[in-house]
Amino acid sequence: MNPDFWRGRRVFLTGHTGFKGGWLSLWLQDMGAEVHGYALNPPSEPNLFSVAEVEKCMASSEIADIRDADKLRHAMRAANPEIVFHLAAQPLVRYSYEQPVETYAVNVMGVVHLLEAIRATPSVKAVVNVTTDKCYDNREWVWGYRESEAMGGFDPYPSSKGCAELVTAAYRRSFLESSGVSLASARAGNVIGGGDWAADRLIPDFLCAMDAEETLMIRSPQSTRPWQHVLEPLSGYLMLAEKLHVEGAAFAEAWNFGPVDEDARSVQWIVERLSEIRSNVSWKCDEKPQPHEAHYLKLDSSKAHDRLSWQPRFRLETALRETLGWHDAWRKDDDMRSVTLAQITNYQSLRQND
Repeated sequence: MNPDFWRGRRVFLTGHTGFKGGWLSLWLQDMGAEVHGYALNPPSEPNLFSVAEVEKCMASSEIADIRDADKLRHAMRAANPEIVFHLAAQPLVRYSYEQPVETYAVNVMGVVHLLEAIRATPSVKAVVNVTTDKCYDNREWVWGYRESEAMGGFDPYPSSKGCAELVTAAYRRSFLESSGVSLASARAGNVIGGGDWAADRLIPDFLCAMDAEETLMIRSPQSTRPWQHVLEPLSGYLMLAEKLHVEGAAFAEAWNFGPVDEDARSVQWIVERLSEIRSNVSWKCDEKPQPHEAHYLKLDSSKAHDRLSWQPRFRLETALRETLGWHDAWRKDDDMRSVTLAQITNYQSLRQND
């Protein structure tokens, strides 16, 4: 990744008030990009967007809904971006059971609205649509899913993301290739890091229990996921966007950005390891009936390794400690914008596979 490439680059970022979007906005700002954000209000209280003052050095920050096609098109044309990152989404599996219509409206039609706005904005040259590792038709395989595997989904959230991938591929072939816009999709694992307070996520639930000195209730202790620090996939998105802008259609396809195989760990392993580091947290299994969730999920990121020279830099142990360190700094009322930017700088300084 070339930081000089991003200096002065006009970027349109949806979902900048969210967890991943906030980290990506700060990274882009730190490299000198002109960042224009479009998103709903932050999804929790507290939240990374406010705590780390994400808006502070952005060119613009519009609080609006991805489902509002006219407002989105106007905001994008006003920003006149060269590069678009789409992170706005309904990202929670369990919430998708409660609000399936909203989930499909945001995750499917939101992508349609975004791509239509891009078609109406001649300045756009490169687009990264961020989906999820859960977009695959999960067969409970022990090996990682490759980008060529079938899309699917048992429940509304993963199936909505599978649909988003199909929409992305259709718009690429039908409209954007011929107009010189390079469009790719990116699929990451279970992302962790400081500043995530979303409901029904393991690490935020652990930190909430730790702060409240309560017992942590966990679901599906044997479910295995590809855990990774938030900076890992974000580095992949940035590398991919640069390739799309510089080299174009050769990189306009789907990409996995997952951890090394050894970091696909069970929920129970994560909780036990965190409990070893922070011995004051107890936990037990929630025996109530739960909505369906896949038991085993892993990504094959060979293509990103080979063609983008992308590799994870944090092992899972480091990712957990970085997350706890960020949370400790927040509890001490440190300057969290500086703390977050320092973690980004530290990540960039590491050799691959440290």
